[in-house]
Amino acid sequence: MTKQYGLIAAFDTVPDLFHACEKVRDAGFSQWDALTSFPVHGLDAAMGMRRSKVPRFSLCGGLLGFTTGMSMIFWAGAIEYPLVVGGKPYFSPMFAFPISYELTILFTAFATIFGMFFLNKLPMHYHPVLKAPQFVRALDDRFYIVIEANDPKFNATATRELLANAGGKDIAELEQ
Repeated sequence: MTKQYGLIAAFDTVPDLFHACEKVRDAGFSQWDALTSFPVHGLDAAMGMRRSKVPRFSLCGGLLGFTTGMSMIFWAGAIEYPLVVGGKPYFSPMFAFPISYELTILFTAFATIFGMFFLNKLPMHYHPVLKAPQFVRALDDRFYIVIEANDPKFNATATRELLANAGGKDIAELEQ
């Protein structure tokens, strides 16, 4: 016996999809997505999506990289191999800056990539929407909304009605 993943509904134009997304958002659904073949400006606001948390990962990576660079140069110059050359201090942030700068960039890049992978739950080798026969048209000329069955507000009949009232066509059930 297959378990239901959710409902998928088709829309012919971007404005239709946009208004349907607003209706689904206003209905209080939280586990749903819109499928388009190209980026649609303002769709994330219509879906009620918040800002990404990836910049927080980037900031943490950058701070860690900078701190690592400064600490490494401090440890090497002031603790492990203290050497006075021409009256210069054991540690100077001016001399530690180039390595700290490079480590800041490196750690920021890695934190951004791994943070994006973590937040997007990647790598995801399978998704039930990919099995839907309608999905092929989502890559070309049609737009879709998928509402997942694990959403707290999901009720198969009421959700189907909501999608139909929003202008959805070819509403179908998706299996897991």
